[in-house]
Amino acid sequence: MLARKSPATYAYCSHKEVILSQHLSMTERFGHSVELSEERSELIKGTYHYLLYGVLAAAVGAYFGSQSETIISLMSSWMGWIGAILILNALPMIAIKARHNPVTGFLALLADGFFAGLVLGPVIFIAGAITTGTNIVLNAILLTGAVFATVTLAVWTSGKRYEAKRGLILGIFVAIIAAVMLNAFMPVGGIFGILISIAVGVMGVMILVYSTSDVLYDESIDHPIIGAVMLFAGLFNVFTAIINLLMAFGGDD
Repeated sequence: MLARKSPATYAYCSHKEVILSQHLSMTERFGHSVELSEERSELIKGTYHYLLYGVLAAAVGAYFGSQSETIISLMSSWMGWIGAILILNALPMIAIKARHNPVTGFLALLADGFFAGLVLGPVIFIAGAITTGTNIVLNAILLTGAVFATVTLAVWTSGKRYEAKRGLILGIFVAIIAAVMLNAFMPVGGIFGILISIAVGVMGVMILVYSTSDVLYDESIDHPIIGAVMLFAGLFNVFTAIINLLMAFGGDD
C-alpha cells in the first residue's frame, strides 16, 4: 500500500516550496517563467541593443533640438507638428520594412531616434529654463528608466503573454500624435496638459507591456529592429509624459 502523507507533512512541503520560491534569483524565476530557444535569446539581446542605439540617437537629437532656436520654432509650429507626426510614423515603418538590410534598417532606426529627439527639443528647452533647484530633464530620464525597468521585469517574470495586435498599432499612432502635440504646444499647460500627459504616459506603459511581451513570445517577430522600434515608441511617450508632469507640478508659477 502507498504511504499517505500526514497533514503535517503536506504543511511542511508547502512551507518548503514557499521558502524555495522566495530564494529564487531573478534569473531563475525568469527561467521558470519563460523557456527561450537559443535563437529567441539572440533576438531578444539584439532587440535591446538596437533599442539602446535608438535611445542614444534620441539623446543626440534632443541636445541639438533644444539648442537650436530654428528647430524649437519649427517644432512649435503647426507645420512642424504635422510633419513630425508623419515622419515619426513613417521612419519606424521604413526601419521594419528594411530590417533585413543591415545598413538601411539600422540607419532608419537611428533616424527615428534622432528625429524623436528633435521633437523633444521645445519641451527640453523649457524644462532646462525652469529653475526649481532640481534638474527636471535628468529626473525625467531617471524616472523613465525606472518605469522601463519595472515594466520589463514584470513582464519577464509574469510568465504571461499580453496581446494587443491591432490595438497596439493604433495606440502607437494615437500616442505619437498626442505626444507631439504635448511637446509642441502644451508644456506646463494647465489641467488640460496634465490630463493629456497622464493619458500619453498610460499609453506609453501599455505599449511597453505589449511590446515586451511580443518580443518574448511573438514568433512573427523575426528581427530585433521590430521590437526595438515598438519599445522606443513606448519610451518616447513615457518620457514625454513624465517631463511634462514634472514641469507642471514642479515649475515656477
